[in-house]
Amino acid sequence: MEKTGIHKKLMEVGTQLFAERGVNGVSIRELSLAAGTSISMISYHFGSKEGLYSAVLQEQFACFAEIHEIRRQVSDPVEMIESYLRWTFQRHRNNPHLLRFYTSELTNPTPFFETLVGPVIDEVIVIMSEAIAQGQQQGKFRGNVDPANAALALAGMVNYFFLSLQATKKLISQSPEQDESLVRQYLEIFIRGIGV
Repeated sequence: MEKTGIHKKLMEVGTQLFAERGVNGVSIRELSLAAGTSISMISYHFGSKEGLYSAVLQEQFACFAEIHEIRRQVSDPVEMIESYLRWTFQRHRNNPHLLRFYTSELTNPTPFFETLVGPVIDEVIVIMSEAIAQGQQQGKFRGNVDPANAALALAGMVNYFFLSLQATKKLISQSPEQDESLVRQYLEIFIRGIGV
């Protein structure tokens, strides 16, 4: 296998195994066996098992940078919330292991949380808080709601849909074809609540 092929295979295997068991639940030997290569190739390409985990985290969380482009393109606060919802659904659909890394790092942070995970989550919350505050200034949202808390509630609402897929598979449709309908429903719930 060529060096670029080995690198790619180690990333694939690392993503799968680390998502299933976390960095501490996977040995360097398991990684090398699953990739069909030697332990020395992990050292060569990534320095260590932790280096491979760091590379996997960077790859998984790279999609969070898209929020900056969304914000540049969308100026209306309501449209920003709708775009955030749509982007989050697509982000999880395109990155099926992302939520495992996300929840694992939030609940049992590794040394990489402070440098790789926390900052990208913070960026999203700050951007969404700013959009909500802008909506308050424009009279589109209630002024007595803390923008950061509202941004966290929004993130919790849409991320929990994916976190609870196993538990809710008999209750709601989880088909990607339903995502656009869910974006509209979540937007309605978030903007107007469920009160009459």
